[in-house]
Amino acid sequence: MKLFKTYFISFTIFFIAASFLRAQEESVLNNLMPVPAKVINLNGKFRLDTSFSISVFGNPDKRIYGAASRMLHHLSGRTGFFFNQDYVTDTSKSDTAQFVIDCKKPGKLGLNEEESYSLNITPHKVELNAETDLGAIHGLQTFLQLLSVDDNGYYFPTAKIIDQPRFQWRGLMIDVARHFMPVDVIKRNIDAMAFLKMNVLHLHLSDDQGFRVESKIFPELTKLGSDGKYFTQDQIKDIIAYADARGIRIIPEFDVPGHSTSWFVSHPELASAPGPYKIERKWGVFNPVFNPTIEATYKFLDKFFGEMAKLFPDEYFHIGGDENNGKDWGANKSIQAFMKKNHIATAEALQTYFNKRILKILTKHHKRMIGWDEILQPGMPNNIVIQSWRGQKALFDAARKGYMGILSNGYYIDLMQPTSYHYLNDPIPPDSVLPENVKKNILGGEATQWAELVTKENIDSRIWPRTAAIAERFWSPDSVRNVDDMYRRLEIINYELEDFGTTQIKNYDMMLRRLTNDQDISALKTFVDVIEPVKGYKRHSQGVHYTSYSPYTRVVDAARPESIIDVHFRNYVDEFLKGNLAYKQSLIFWMNLWVNNYPELEHTIILSPILREIEPMSLNLKNISEAGLEAVRLISLNQKADKDWLDQKMKLINEAKKPYGQAELEMVSAIEKLIKAVKIN
Repeated sequence: MKLFKTYFISFTIFFIAASFLRAQEESVLNNLMPVPAKVINLNGKFRLDTSFSISVFGNPDKRIYGAASRMLHHLSGRTGFFFNQDYVTDTSKSDTAQFVIDCKKPGKLGLNEEESYSLNITPHKVELNAETDLGAIHGLQTFLQLLSVDDNGYYFPTAKIIDQPRFQWRGLMIDVARHFMPVDVIKRNIDAMAFLKMNVLHLHLSDDQGFRVESKIFPELTKLGSDGKYFTQDQIKDIIAYADARGIRIIPEFDVPGHSTSWFVSHPELASAPGPYKIERKWGVFNPVFNPTIEATYKFLDKFFGEMAKLFPDEYFHIGGDENNGKDWGANKSIQAFMKKNHIATAEALQTYFNKRILKILTKHHKRMIGWDEILQPGMPNNIVIQSWRGQKALFDAARKGYMGILSNGYYIDLMQPTSYHYLNDPIPPDSVLPENVKKNILGGEATQWAELVTKENIDSRIWPRTAAIAERFWSPDSVRNVDDMYRRLEIINYELEDFGTTQIKNYDMMLRRLTNDQDISALKTFVDVIEPVKGYKRHSQGVHYTSYSPYTRVVDAARPESIIDVHFRNYVDEFLKGNLAYKQSLIFWMNLWVNNYPELEHTIILSPILREIEPMSLNLKNISEAGLEAVRLISLNQKADKDWLDQKMKLINEAKKPYGQAELEMVSAIEKLIKAVKIN
């Protein structure tokens, strides 16, 4: 086994080295993510040395100086160069600077702002031109991705890049209500967003499980409704300033009238059913809902929203508005009497009444309303924005009616779908027949990271790197759709994201070490590398009843949403079955690895009982790998098997499809394809 491990390590090093050399042989210009609108390779090199300096001209916002300084410091960190220039300031206007930034005007965070840029890299100089500093910030991220190395040191390929975003709303929603995410988590994800040219961070700040922002007018909201886990107003201001400096807007969401239990812990008088209330510890859709028929509700929300409107400067204010089941409204006699008196026939109509009252409040405080699909009801004015979780049809229907909208359906990254699924999902598909005046109402989209099953330890692994592909969908031309090339570039970007503090790689080993009681993790890692959490919301229906205080430290929590080894393995199978024998040895290598890993993992499990739940899946991986090796041999020799052989192997396949510990083997379908490709007598 020690010899096998040595072979495995050598093979891995060879695989990584070969991949690196291929990436270098190809131009790094082909590795960019998001793909720019236009790239012209000038086939030269701009050499980087310690004399490298940056000058800024034009009339930019001050944020460009911080952005340029951060880029300079990233270059220093990656190369080890002690640059002569420490920071870029408004006095950095040297005619001899090697990197010149020219911005015509300050950029304003919001819709319809110019974000384009052009980047011209010659052997002796780099010029970044943009209408606004927001465009220049995007250009800096592109430049940073172009850092290359050869035998003579570090360089940038000479090129002309002309770039602009496809959509103006390129967002990520982070739910900090169900599981609170502290400031450092938010900031590192803001940095990652900026690197991928995303420009909206939507914070889901209240739900049944917690209220997460300090109110100085109603301090009891967090005192009683947060378990002490919330953002102070100073922290919110700090996050907003941090995001602004990186060209990112912060959109607050306070969910009303449903998903509102945490409000009623301190203010039961605003609820539609009598209290007392306590913070909800379970997950799901619950009954508590604001009472829309009493003036106290609107007086309270006027004061609270007014306070939050001053705290959050963005033009848009999200009210949630989703998943109100109406049960507490139906059970309240006074609410039913109000509906009858005012000719309000349904719960949906009552919510429209509520939303219109809220809209007046937000308008009073100079905000524009945004909400989930449910806020779109007859009679709502079309100056609201619809965030569609129900799908493209709902989004398109709203756009045809004149409502602006953003798409989140298909970007629910908490559902553990593969990157390719998200990547090919499009706010406006290439074959769309929508007229141009309707397309203009579709602003873009948001990836949504709901937090029932994540903590600050593993949230980055659920967001990244898959959201990088979503970011490309929002930025790049709609013709950029090559899935294989996306996966190739995604592996590169995943490592580059670490430079911005994201933890999707380093926390993986940490969580595995804990699962092995700080023993050797190699066998466990070999196994967990090829499993994934079950898809959708199946984890909630597989014998485990999760709550907000459940352990999120098991194998399923460490496992990545998508195994890149599985992605490659499925490609190897497809190529082998096409007759490309070059992939035969790769298939044999991986399946031998999984066969031999089983006894090693058995030893690890003995030392760590928390791993026992995945033991049957480890055996299944061994069994189907042995079956796969047989299939490769038979196919290679053009030999046939009998029906009993096929039946026996299919039993193994069907057994391996069963999830254990809310995780599953994704490569089963690929090995099944191998087995079914064997000729049968």
